[in-house]
Amino acid sequence: MSDEPWTVGRLLTWTADWLAGKGSDSPRLDAEVLLAHVRGCQRILLYATFDEVVADEPRGRFRELVRRRAAGEPVAYLVGNREFFSLSFAVSPAVLVPRPETEGLVVRAIDLCKPIAAPRILDVGTGSGAIAVTLARQLPGGTVVASDISAAALAVARANAERHGVAERIEFLESDLFAAPGCAGPWDLIVSNPPYVREDEFVGLPRDVRDYEPREALVAGPRGVEVIERLAAAAAERLAPGGWLLVEAGPTVAAEVEAALAAAAGLELQPTLKDLAGLPRIFQARRA
Repeated sequence: MSDEPWTVGRLLTWTADWLAGKGSDSPRLDAEVLLAHVRGCQRILLYATFDEVVADEPRGRFRELVRRRAAGEPVAYLVGNREFFSLSFAVSPAVLVPRPETEGLVVRAIDLCKPIAAPRILDVGTGSGAIAVTLARQLPGGTVVASDISAAALAVARANAERHGVAERIEFLESDLFAAPGCAGPWDLIVSNPPYVREDEFVGLPRDVRDYEPREALVAGPRGVEVIERLAAAAAERLAPGGWLLVEAGPTVAAEVEAALAAAAGLELQPTLKDLAGLPRIFQARRA
């Protein structure tokens, strides 16, 4: 190591190279997010301070975060938040990290609900609350209920609703799918990003997902569609006439998800929507 001072620019360059060697698929971004967090600034502001020397104390905290990132811990858990739909959401190991693909689910939900003056929406398996909170903000006339089987996840979701000023407009229910009485409906829209990973797929997930995110929110069972089959089978009787069911799932179970929605009594399968990568992602059904 040279005796050059540890400036912002030098720290970012060295750290990005080191994380790349540890297997990070976004080493420069990881380094920038962690350093901005330690310095208490927006990431873009790092570029205006490249020549500033980072003091020993924040550099020590940065070093520890980088060590944990190299071990596989998700950046979102390290800094305690993740951006979704241009909003900052608190996250913890109790919930999945919100992903960009889910923004497509939210866009579709907004498009379906906008023609309705006061849409009634149920978010099943809300996790961090990213879907429910975003819909409450985007659809101010709507009624939103968010359910999850995990009390710890609901605590995170409530905190996010408070953060974004919609806590009074979302009811949070601890429930296995529709088990709680408050999930009965009728709903204009039921939206869900449920577990859809097959058990044999789990070991092949990226390390930061497999080792740190909650397994129960990822793995559905041996076939990957066990939760979605239960969801679809019970959805029609809880939807208003013409109401929609939107489900996010992965391309490896696309055919099985479409079959589950088509087989559900009272539901009519609608065209599957693809994500920005061209993969089947948003599965749709409508009550006749």
